[in-house]
Amino acid sequence: MEKNPSLCFVNGQWVGSRSGASSDVRNPATNALLATVPALEEQEVDQAIAAAHQAFLNWRSRPARERANFLRKIGDLLLLHQDACAHTITAEQGKPLKESRGEVVYAANYFSWFAEEALRVYGDIIPADDPSKRIFVMKHPIGVVGAITPWNFPLAMLARKLAAALAAGCTCVAKPAPETPLTALFLASVCEEAQLPAGVVNILTGDAELIGARLMQSDLVKKVTFTGSTEVGKLLIRQSADTVKKLTLELGGNAPCIIFDDADLMRAMDGILFGKYRNAGQTCVCINRFLVHEAIAADFSRLLCEHSKQLRVGNGADESTDIGPLISDVAVEKVQNLVTDALSHGAVRLTDSPSATTNSRCMSPIVLGKISPSMKIWSEEIFGPVSTITTFSNDREAIDRANDTCYGLAAYIYSGDLSRALRVGEQLEFGMVGINDTAISAVQAPFGGIKQSGFGREGSRYGLDEYLTLQYMSVRG
Repeated sequence: MEKNPSLCFVNGQWVGSRSGASSDVRNPATNALLATVPALEEQEVDQAIAAAHQAFLNWRSRPARERANFLRKIGDLLLLHQDACAHTITAEQGKPLKESRGEVVYAANYFSWFAEEALRVYGDIIPADDPSKRIFVMKHPIGVVGAITPWNFPLAMLARKLAAALAAGCTCVAKPAPETPLTALFLASVCEEAQLPAGVVNILTGDAELIGARLMQSDLVKKVTFTGSTEVGKLLIRQSADTVKKLTLELGGNAPCIIFDDADLMRAMDGILFGKYRNAGQTCVCINRFLVHEAIAADFSRLLCEHSKQLRVGNGADESTDIGPLISDVAVEKVQNLVTDALSHGAVRLTDSPSATTNSRCMSPIVLGKISPSMKIWSEEIFGPVSTITTFSNDREAIDRANDTCYGLAAYIYSGDLSRALRVGEQLEFGMVGINDTAISAVQAPFGGIKQSGFGREGSRYGLDEYLTLQYMSVRG
């Protein structure tokens, strides 16, 4: 497979910026230079949008099974190149190789899932009041889609958007995060190997603000799907007004995890560690706040500290690593500031001070107790390997504390009483709730949130609808 990591992929061709402008991509674990990628200018972005629009005119009319065959082939090729792709993810993002390999499988599953869903875009015939009339409802692809993806899951987030859009009959112009463009370009190589028609998928690199603005301003781009911060999501909502552009926004989170006094703590610990420390805590659905019943708080805190200390921190390329580096020095500083603020307002460090590592971006897990709403760490997304614990005394208090956030993406419950867990879960103001489970992401399930965590859903049959429009015909015979 030919890979061109120093070029963008536009209209089936590998291209650079005519100005010669570029940006560096570095390994967060070693700071080694991995590649330079083009910084495209406005005219070049517009040309990519035009190419996607021209490709859409043909792609939308292809039989669904033909589109499905392309998607299935892309998924198969990702699995074939799993190891190479995983090493690319780890090199530029930092997560452990075992997590990167899992991300490749997860991404491939989106293509195989939506290959099947492409065949099931059904319409309706609705009975009319007038017997001489028929009411037909049809679904059509919305058009060119702009996809803006984050650095924490550089393959999976792009696959989740592209697979659904292509299955619906749309074409895409994708902008990966500047920290992790190489994984997106790897996927472009896979699309090329699958002989996807030119212009159906276009991968652009360069200034995020410039490219994002061109996608939002273009009348040819009918929808933008974005995964990232709530701050940027609000900006996109404002920018969408001029073209009345459809949006899907998967934004920030502040996930609570309620631990009831009837929970089996030993059995729960594997899921809790996954839900907190996966990708060094750098996911939007990571547990941000542990809300623990006061009767078991001491036991839970002890177990969490013991298991957290056992996790190995280091370079993600080392097969023994459990927690890789944070993405940048800025990310480290933010997490450290949140910890410092919490300690200054009465929090207690339950783990030892983090041990020194050869890389300043590698952080050992920290567990903090006596967390209160007065601390920044209560309301802000941590995005690092820091666990926070507060206690509650009854179900109502747990529900109120869990809902005490402007975000509404994911929440978790651990309990031995399923009836209680379901009752509490239905009162949580979050788009996704895991009960005795933190591995909630699945291709067949609708991923997304409410409140300031955004709107729309990705994955599942509901995710396919995000790329379709309804047309109603009233026909008199």
